[in-house]
Amino acid sequence: MKRISIIIVTYNSESDIFDCVRSIQEYADIPTSEIELIIVDNNSREPETMFTQLKSIWGEDIILIKNSRNGGYGQGNNVGIRHASAPIVLIMNPDVRLATPFFTKPLSAFLKDESLIMYGMKQWYSPTTPSQSSFSCTYRMNGYLRTLIEALCNRINLFIPSIMHLSGSCFFIRKSSFEAIGLFDESVFMYGEEDDIRYRLEERFGNHILFDKSMRYLHLTTERAPSVATELKYLEVAMFQNEKKGYSKLK
Repeated sequence: MKRISIIIVTYNSESDIFDCVRSIQEYADIPTSEIELIIVDNNSREPETMFTQLKSIWGEDIILIKNSRNGGYGQGNNVGIRHASAPIVLIMNPDVRLATPFFTKPLSAFLKDESLIMYGMKQWYSPTTPSQSSFSCTYRMNGYLRTLIEALCNRINLFIPSIMHLSGSCFFIRKSSFEAIGLFDESVFMYGEEDDIRYRLEERFGNHILFDKSMRYLHLTTERAPSVATELKYLEVAMFQNEKKGYSKLK
Protein backbone atom coordinates (compact mmCIF):
# COMPACT_ATOMS: atom_id res chain seq x y z
CA MET A 1 0.00 0.00 0.00
CA LYS A 2 1.33 3.40 -1.00
CA ARG A 3 1.19 6.05 1.73
CA ILE A 4 2.36 8.96 -0.41
CA SER A 5 2.52 9.77 -4.12
CA ILE A 6 5.28 12.10 -5.32
CA ILE A 7 4.55 13.97 -8.55
CA ILE A 8 7.48 15.50 -10.46
CA VAL A 9 6.91 17.20 -13.82
CA THR A 10 9.94 17.37 -16.10
CA TYR A 11 10.74 19.24 -19.27
CA ASN A 12 14.29 18.72 -20.54
CA SER A 13 15.27 18.38 -16.87
CA GLU A 14 18.07 15.83 -17.14
CA SER A 15 20.45 18.15 -15.26
CA ASP A 16 18.14 18.10 -12.22
CA ILE A 17 15.87 15.08 -12.05
CA PHE A 18 18.43 12.37 -11.24
CA ASP A 19 19.84 14.14 -8.18
CA CYS A 20 16.29 15.03 -7.15
CA VAL A 21 15.28 11.35 -7.11
CA ARG A 22 18.48 10.36 -5.30
CA SER A 23 17.70 12.91 -2.58
CA ILE A 24 14.27 11.30 -2.11
CA GLN A 25 15.98 7.97 -1.56
CA GLU A 26 18.51 9.48 0.82
CA TYR A 27 16.01 11.29 3.06
CA ALA A 28 13.09 8.88 2.92
CA ASP A 29 12.32 7.99 6.53
CA ILE A 30 9.66 5.48 5.47
CA PRO A 31 10.25 2.41 3.27
CA THR A 32 10.49 3.41 -0.39
CA SER A 33 7.99 0.62 -1.06
CA GLU A 34 5.40 2.92 0.56
CA ILE A 35 6.29 5.77 -1.81
CA GLU A 36 4.71 6.01 -5.25
CA LEU A 37 7.05 8.01 -7.48
CA ILE A 38 5.37 9.44 -10.59
CA ILE A 39 7.39 11.32 -13.20
CA VAL A 40 5.43 13.17 -15.89
CA ASP A 41 7.48 14.37 -18.84
CA ASN A 42 5.97 17.35 -20.64
CA ASN A 43 7.02 16.37 -24.15
CA SER A 44 10.80 16.77 -23.80
CA ARG A 45 13.20 16.17 -26.68
CA GLU A 46 14.34 12.64 -25.70
CA PRO A 47 12.57 11.38 -22.56
CA GLU A 48 13.36 7.70 -23.23
CA THR A 49 17.00 8.02 -22.15
CA MET A 50 15.96 9.87 -19.01
CA PHE A 51 13.29 7.26 -18.20
CA THR A 52 15.81 4.43 -18.56
CA GLN A 53 18.19 6.06 -16.11
CA LEU A 54 15.38 6.84 -13.66
CA LYS A 55 14.47 3.15 -13.60
CA SER A 56 18.08 2.27 -12.87
CA ILE A 57 18.08 4.71 -9.92
CA TRP A 58 14.66 4.06 -8.38
CA GLY A 59 13.82 0.60 -9.73
CA GLU A 60 10.98 -0.77 -11.79
CA ASP A 61 8.42 0.45 -9.22
CA ILE A 62 8.29 3.91 -10.76
CA ILE A 63 5.50 5.37 -12.88
CA LEU A 64 6.86 7.15 -15.96
CA ILE A 65 4.37 9.08 -18.08
CA LYS A 66 5.01 10.72 -21.44
CA ASN A 67 2.60 13.60 -21.65
CA SER A 68 1.22 13.95 -25.16
CA ARG A 69 1.76 17.72 -25.03
CA ASN A 70 3.42 20.39 -22.94
CA GLY A 71 0.30 21.80 -21.37
CA GLY A 72 2.19 23.62 -18.64
CA TYR A 73 3.15 22.96 -15.06
CA GLY A 74 -0.38 22.56 -13.73
CA GLN A 75 -1.60 20.33 -16.54
CA GLY A 76 1.41 18.05 -16.16
CA ASN A 77 0.86 17.76 -12.42
CA ASN A 78 -2.82 16.98 -12.97
CA VAL A 79 -1.85 14.08 -15.24
CA GLY A 80 0.34 12.70 -12.45
CA ILE A 81 -2.20 13.25 -9.68
CA ARG A 82 -4.87 11.37 -11.63
CA HIS A 83 -2.51 8.36 -11.67
CA ALA A 84 -1.74 8.63 -7.95
CA SER A 85 -3.08 5.96 -5.61
CA ALA A 86 -1.94 7.35 -2.22
CA PRO A 87 -4.14 9.65 -0.10
CA ILE A 88 -1.36 12.25 0.29
CA VAL A 89 0.45 13.83 -2.65
CA LEU A 90 3.80 15.62 -2.68
CA ILE A 91 4.16 18.14 -5.52
CA MET A 92 7.86 18.62 -6.20
CA ASN A 93 9.95 20.48 -8.77
CA PRO A 94 12.90 18.65 -10.34
CA ASP A 95 15.32 21.32 -9.03
CA VAL A 96 14.32 20.52 -5.43
CA ARG A 97 16.58 18.46 -3.17
CA LEU A 98 15.41 17.03 0.12
CA ALA A 99 17.63 17.97 3.05
CA THR A 100 16.02 16.44 6.16
CA PRO A 101 14.10 13.22 6.97
CA PHE A 102 11.00 14.05 5.06
CA PHE A 103 7.89 11.90 5.22
CA THR A 104 7.09 10.68 8.74
CA LYS A 105 6.17 14.10 10.21
CA PRO A 106 3.82 15.23 7.40
CA LEU A 107 2.12 11.85 7.18
CA SER A 108 1.59 11.80 10.95
CA ALA A 109 0.18 15.33 10.82
CA PHE A 110 -2.35 14.41 8.11
CA LEU A 111 -3.32 11.27 10.01
CA LYS A 112 -3.74 13.12 13.30
CA ASP A 113 -5.76 16.02 11.86
CA GLU A 114 -8.30 14.99 9.23
CA SER A 115 -9.05 18.67 8.46
CA LEU A 116 -5.42 19.36 7.46
CA ILE A 117 -5.21 19.98 3.70
CA MET A 118 -1.73 21.31 2.94
CA TYR A 119 1.66 21.00 4.63
CA GLY A 120 4.67 23.13 3.72
CA MET A 121 8.31 23.30 4.75
CA LYS A 122 11.14 25.83 4.99
CA GLN A 123 12.80 26.49 1.64
CA TRP A 124 16.57 26.99 1.44
CA TYR A 125 18.69 28.01 -1.56
CA SER A 126 21.69 26.07 -0.26
CA PRO A 127 22.60 24.20 2.97
CA THR A 128 23.71 27.54 4.45
CA THR A 129 21.36 30.05 2.76
CA PRO A 130 17.67 30.20 3.69
CA SER A 131 15.24 31.41 1.07
CA GLN A 132 12.89 34.33 1.64
CA SER A 133 10.23 32.62 -0.48
CA SER A 134 8.97 29.67 1.58
CA PHE A 135 5.58 31.37 1.37
CA SER A 136 4.07 34.54 -0.10
CA CYS A 137 1.10 36.81 0.45
CA THR A 138 -2.01 36.63 -1.69
CA TYR A 139 -2.03 38.63 -4.92
CA ARG A 140 -5.12 40.41 -3.62
CA MET A 141 -2.98 42.36 -1.16
CA ASN A 142 -1.54 45.80 -2.00
CA GLY A 143 1.87 45.33 -3.62
CA TYR A 144 3.92 47.44 -1.21
CA LEU A 145 2.29 45.93 1.88
CA ARG A 146 2.66 42.47 0.39
CA THR A 147 6.41 42.90 -0.11
CA LEU A 148 6.92 44.20 3.42
CA ILE A 149 4.90 41.45 5.13
CA GLU A 150 6.47 38.69 3.04
CA ALA A 151 10.01 39.83 3.82
CA LEU A 152 9.35 40.12 7.55
CA CYS A 153 7.33 36.92 7.97
CA ASN A 154 9.74 34.77 5.95
CA ARG A 155 12.59 36.07 8.06
CA ILE A 156 10.88 35.04 11.31
CA ASN A 157 9.09 31.98 9.85
CA LEU A 158 5.62 33.37 10.59
CA PHE A 159 3.09 31.83 8.21
CA ILE A 160 -0.43 33.33 8.25
CA PRO A 161 -2.79 30.93 6.41
CA SER A 162 -5.57 33.48 5.92
CA ILE A 163 -3.41 35.76 3.72
CA MET A 164 -0.54 33.54 2.56
CA HIS A 165 0.16 30.60 0.28
CA LEU A 166 3.01 28.09 0.39
CA SER A 167 5.69 27.92 -2.29
CA GLY A 168 4.57 25.69 -5.14
CA SER A 169 8.02 24.16 -5.59
CA CYS A 170 7.49 21.54 -2.85
CA PHE A 171 4.36 20.93 -0.77
CA PHE A 172 2.16 18.12 0.54
CA ILE A 173 -1.59 18.12 -0.13
CA ARG A 174 -4.48 15.80 0.67
CA LYS A 175 -5.50 14.29 -2.65
CA SER A 176 -9.25 14.11 -1.97
CA SER A 177 -9.42 17.80 -1.03
CA PHE A 178 -7.37 18.82 -4.07
CA GLU A 179 -9.60 16.78 -6.36
CA ALA A 180 -12.68 18.39 -4.79
CA ILE A 181 -11.56 21.86 -5.98
CA GLY A 182 -10.59 20.66 -9.46
CA LEU A 183 -6.78 20.31 -9.05
CA PHE A 184 -4.53 22.84 -10.86
CA ASP A 185 -6.16 25.39 -13.16
CA GLU A 186 -4.87 24.24 -16.55
CA SER A 187 -5.59 27.60 -18.18
CA VAL A 188 -2.43 28.87 -16.42
CA PHE A 189 0.71 27.57 -18.15
CA MET A 190 3.12 28.45 -15.35
CA TYR A 191 3.47 30.69 -12.26
CA GLY A 192 0.86 31.91 -9.81
CA GLU A 193 -0.78 28.54 -9.18
CA GLU A 194 -0.22 28.66 -5.42
CA ASP A 195 -2.45 31.64 -4.69
CA ASP A 196 -5.25 30.23 -6.83
CA ILE A 197 -5.06 26.84 -5.10
CA ARG A 198 -5.06 28.41 -1.62
CA TYR A 199 -8.03 30.62 -2.54
CA ARG A 200 -10.12 27.72 -3.84
CA LEU A 201 -9.23 25.52 -0.86
CA GLU A 202 -10.16 28.32 1.53
CA GLU A 203 -13.50 28.83 -0.19
CA ARG A 204 -14.33 25.11 0.15
CA PHE A 205 -12.61 23.97 3.34
CA GLY A 206 -11.16 26.95 5.26
CA ASN A 207 -7.54 27.72 6.10
CA HIS A 208 -6.29 24.29 7.16
CA ILE A 209 -2.67 24.72 6.09
CA LEU A 210 0.41 23.96 8.20
CA PHE A 211 3.93 25.38 7.77
CA ASP A 212 6.70 23.42 9.48
CA LYS A 213 9.89 25.48 9.77
CA SER A 214 11.79 22.53 11.28
CA MET A 215 11.66 20.65 7.97
CA ARG A 216 13.56 21.99 5.00
CA TYR A 217 14.32 21.38 1.36
CA LEU A 218 16.71 22.99 -1.09
CA HIS A 219 15.38 24.82 -4.13
CA LEU A 220 18.30 25.38 -6.48
CA THR A 221 17.30 28.68 -8.05
CA THR A 222 20.17 30.99 -7.08
CA GLU A 223 21.93 30.54 -10.42
CA ARG A 224 18.96 31.83 -12.40
CA ALA A 225 19.67 35.20 -13.96
CA PRO A 226 17.20 38.05 -13.28
CA SER A 227 14.67 38.32 -16.09
CA VAL A 228 12.34 41.19 -16.95
CA ALA A 229 10.25 38.76 -19.00
CA THR A 230 9.74 36.55 -15.94
CA GLU A 231 8.72 39.50 -13.77
CA LEU A 232 6.22 40.63 -16.41
CA LYS A 233 4.85 37.09 -16.49
CA TYR A 234 4.33 37.20 -12.71
CA LEU A 235 2.43 40.48 -13.11
CA GLU A 236 0.29 39.06 -15.91
CA VAL A 237 -0.56 35.97 -13.84
CA ALA A 238 -1.38 38.09 -10.78
CA MET A 239 -3.85 40.16 -12.79
CA PHE A 240 -5.41 37.01 -14.25
CA GLN A 241 -5.80 35.38 -10.83
CA ASN A 242 -7.37 38.53 -9.37
CA GLU A 243 -9.79 38.87 -12.26
CA LYS A 244 -10.97 35.32 -11.56
CA LYS A 245 -11.87 36.49 -8.06
CA GLY A 246 -13.76 39.57 -9.24
CA TYR A 247 -11.01 42.21 -8.94
CA SER A 248 -10.37 44.56 -11.82
CA LYS A 249 -6.92 44.93 -13.40
CA LEU A 250 -6.83 48.56 -12.33
CA LYS A 251 -7.43 47.65 -8.68
